[in-house]
Amino acid sequence: MAKILLVEDDASIVENLSAVLTGEGFAVCSAGGQKEALMLLERENPDLLLLDISLEDGNGYSLCSEVRATADVPVIFLTASGDEFSVVAGLELGAEDYISKPFRPRELVSRIRSVLRRCGKSQSVLEAGDLKVDTVRAAVTRRGEELILSAMEYRLLLFFLNHKGMVLTRNQILQEIWDAAGEFVNDNTLTVYIKRLREKIEEDPQNPKVIKTVRGLGYKLE
Repeated sequence: MAKILLVEDDASIVENLSAVLTGEGFAVCSAGGQKEALMLLERENPDLLLLDISLEDGNGYSLCSEVRATADVPVIFLTASGDEFSVVAGLELGAEDYISKPFRPRELVSRIRSVLRRCGKSQSVLEAGDLKVDTVRAAVTRRGEELILSAMEYRLLLFFLNHKGMVLTRNQILQEIWDAAGEFVNDNTLTVYIKRLREKIEEDPQNPKVIKTVRGLGYKLE
């Protein structure tokens, strides 16, 4: 699980963003200013810094400079300033990316995952029971034997693995695979995808132990 340090002085933004990121499988810690952020950076050793420019003490630019001098952690600037100067200034200080408020939560999550992959901070092998997924090779194995999954089945399995232990509603899953397919995916199609995936990853698809049905709620990967 990747850990994100959110440096933002607006309590409502911290609360909302923390809920979104936690729901996407990230661990989140937060700071309102430069001094607290530097303390948490040393103590928590985050995988990524999500950084606003306006802070309680100091500012995002000076914090980014200090971080770059002492730690190897990727930085994404998060700010209401969308002008060209702000973008260039942030990137020249060594930030990996820059996103302006207001933004769509799914876009931010996508940017975060992209930066983590580029910087080698994302976990490359995910496991669940005797299943292993090498996200670099996009290879899935069970007890050392490689499984052949379709692109949609693979995306669906990754979604479950990134939300291990969480109950996912059918609507949440539909939104995820709809984005992946670039086409409409209905409720019946989702049932088919999950059935096919279980046939490939479960010891006994009729009594699934990996992807379990939570009656009346959705599904959960144990």
